[in-house]
Amino acid sequence: MQLNKFFILSFIFALTLISCGDDDNNNPREIEVRDPEEQALTDADSINNFLDTHFYNYEEFENPDEDFDYMVRFDTIAGDNADKRPLSEEENLIMKKVVNNDVEYNMYVLKVREGEGQQPRFTDSTLVSYRGELLDLSAFDNANTPVWFDLGNPNLRIGFREGIIEFKAANGFTVNPDNSVDFSDDFGIGALIFPSGLGYFSSSQPSIPPYSPLIFTINLYRVNEADHDGDGIPSWMEDINGNRNIFDDDTDGDGTPNFADIDDDGDGKPTREEIIINEDGSIEFPDTNGNGTPDYLDPDTFE
Repeated sequence: MQLNKFFILSFIFALTLISCGDDDNNNPREIEVRDPEEQALTDADSINNFLDTHFYNYEEFENPDEDFDYMVRFDTIAGDNADKRPLSEEENLIMKKVVNNDVEYNMYVLKVREGEGQQPRFTDSTLVSYRGELLDLSAFDNANTPVWFDLGNPNLRIGFREGIIEFKAANGFTVNPDNSVDFSDDFGIGALIFPSGLGYFSSSQPSIPPYSPLIFTINLYRVNEADHDGDGIPSWMEDINGNRNIFDDDTDGDGTPNFADIDDDGDGKPTREEIIINEDGSIEFPDTNGNGTPDYLDPDTFE
C-alpha cells in the first residue's frame, strides 16, 4: 500500500469537529436533554438491530483482488445480499464494556485482523486511516491517507480511543525513493461501533445529529509510545490514580498534570534525574528514604 508523506509529526485531532451551534436565524438550537442511561438503552437497540441486518465485505478479505484496499465496508442484508452473514454472527466481533460519566456502555469492535506489531496504550500516538459513518451508513468523515491521533487528547471520542487500543500496528515499513511508504502486510484492520454516550451524545456536529451512535472503519499502521513531557516516563504510566485520565494527576499541585510536567513533585530536581532508565528500556523508580513514595513523586527527596 502506498502512503504518502506520513512523517508529518503533528497530532491531528481529526475527530474534534466544530459544533454547528446556530440555526439559519442565528438563534441557539434547542436540543432535548435526555437521560444518559435511557439513551444508552435506546442506542443499544439501534446498534443491535444494525448488527442483525448488516454485513461486512468478508468475502473480499477471503479472496482479495490485487487492487483491494483492505478497508472494511458495510452493507444491508437484502436483495442480492440476502444470504450474507450478519455482523451479529461474526466470530471476530467482540463486545467491550466502557464506563463514561458513571454510565456503562456496550461498544463493539470488529477485528478483521488484529495486527502483529505494537499495541497502543490509551495515551499513545497512532497512525490511522479511517472512515466515519452513522448507522444509516452515511459518511461524516474520511481519511484515506493516514493521520496521527494522540489518544490522550481529551477531545478525542472515547469510543474511538477504546476501540483503537484493541488493535496492533504493522511490524514494519519501507520508505521508497519517492517518499511513499510500504507497510508490512500485518497492520490492524477492523471497525468500531459505539453508542452516542461514547461519541458526541447531545452535541450537534456537522453531519452528525445529536444522540447518534457512530461507526469507524479503521486501519492501524503505526504506534508511537507517548512521553508528552519528555521526562522519560511514558504518559500512560503518569496516570497515578489509574482512572485512565492523565489530566487529573498533578502531584505538586502546580496546575500542570504530571504527564506534561518535567518536575512532577516540584522539588526543583527534574523527574528525568530521579528515575533510572536501563539499556533495555525498563524504568526503575528509586525510593531513597524508603517511605513508599518514589523519589520523582516525593518532594522531600532531592539533592
